[in-house]
Amino acid sequence: MKRIPDCSAASLTPFVRQAVEPGSTVHTDGWGGYNDLAKHGYRRTVTVLSATNDPAHVVMPGGHRVAALLKRWLLGTHQGAVSNRHLDYYLDEYTFRVNRRASGSRGLLFYRLMQQAASTPATSYRNLVGGAELPGDDG
Repeated sequence: MKRIPDCSAASLTPFVRQAVEPGSTVHTDGWGGYNDLAKHGYRRTVTVLSATNDPAHVVMPGGHRVAALLKRWLLGTHQGAVSNRHLDYYLDEYTFRVNRRASGSRGLLFYRLMQQAASTPATSYRNLVGGAELPGDDG
């Protein structure tokens, strides 16, 4: 998951190219912002939601389920204190959780979390909260 500035082709195409392997089939709604995907080696399956009698969550359940669970997780975990500044970090955490939700090995999950933590550059408290430097804060 990633925040993008808008739903134009200029925003959607680079996101798909970063997140999806070329040659894959991308299932989208009828939005024109996805029209250039074939130029970049993707197959596209289009479902025009307004052309069906079914609601969107029936026609494209995966996307709607992920979005609904993300909203619920943000509201439940962060209690309405979701910061726009930190939204990308929230999305990273949610993606990590969703991608490992069916993990049969909690030890391996912990190992992967430690790998991720060890390979991520350190961030100072000041950068996290955007506030003034605290006594003893070196970063």
